[in-house]
Amino acid sequence: MLSSDEIKRYKRHLLLKEIGGQGQQKLKAARVLVVGAGGLGSPLLMYLAAAGVGAIGIIDDDRVSIGNLQRQVAYTTASAGEPKAERAAAFCRSLNPHVTPEAMPFRLTAENALEIVSRYDIVADGSDNFATRYLVNDACYFARKPMVFAALGQFDGYLSTFRAFEMDKEGQPLPSYRCLFPEPPPPGTVASCEEAGVLGPVAGVLGTLQAVETIKEILGIGEGLVGKLLMYEALSARFQTIALKWDPDNPLNGRNPTIRDLSIHRHEQSGEGCAPSAG
Repeated sequence: MLSSDEIKRYKRHLLLKEIGGQGQQKLKAARVLVVGAGGLGSPLLMYLAAAGVGAIGIIDDDRVSIGNLQRQVAYTTASAGEPKAERAAAFCRSLNPHVTPEAMPFRLTAENALEIVSRYDIVADGSDNFATRYLVNDACYFARKPMVFAALGQFDGYLSTFRAFEMDKEGQPLPSYRCLFPEPPPPGTVASCEEAGVLGPVAGVLGTLQAVETIKEILGIGEGLVGKLLMYEALSARFQTIALKWDPDNPLNGRNPTIRDLSIHRHEQSGEGCAPSAG
C-alpha cells in the first residue's frame, strides 16, 4: 500500500491512466541496478528515485572530481574526493525517503557481476568503457535480466533496450549489445571523455531518456526500444530511430555461441572511452 505521503508525492503519476495506483505499486516493488554513477547515471538516478523505484543499486568504483561536475549533476563541489556510489545513494535518500539505495563503491567484475545483476529486476547501464558494457550485457543475458543501455559521444549519444534472452514473434533471438558492436575498437582508436570532451547537457538528455525507458520496462507500458537504436545529435537537434537486428554470428546468442559464461571477461582490457559517434 502507498502511504499518505507517497500518495501526495506521486500524485502526478497516479493521475496517469497508464500508471495509477497499480503502476506506482510496481515502481515501489521494483529493483533497478544502475551501473555507473557519472554523467548518465546522475539524471538516471535522480528520476528513478523521484519516481519511487523501491530499490536502486548503484555500482561505481570512482570518486567525484571537480572535472566531473560539468555533467555529473548529482554531486556538489563539496563532494569532491568522495566515492560516487555513496554520494549518489545519499542524494537518492535525500530526494525520496521512500526508496532504498544501495551503494556499491567497487568495480563490477567477472567474479561478482552475475551475483549482483541477479539481485535486480532491470539493469540500466551508464558505464563509460567497452569492457564494462560487454560484461553487463553478458551478465544480463545469463541472468535473464533486461538491460537499458545508453552511451555518449561529444555531442551525441544513443540508447537501446536489450532482452537478448528472449525471442521475437518469429521465434528469432532478440539482439544484444554484441549485435550492435561485435567487438570493441582497437586500443587507442577511441578517445576518452577526458581527452575528447563532452557537452554536459547531452549526458542529461540521454540519462533522462534512459530513466524513461527503464520506467516503461518496469510498468510494461508504451513502445520500448527492444530491437531499436535511438540516436540523438545535439548540434543538429535531431533524434533518429533505426532497427537493430539480431546478428546470427554474434558469440553470445548467435547460432554457434562461444561465450557460455563470464570467464572471458577476466582477460579483457578496460578500453575506457566515450562512445563512438552515433552517426
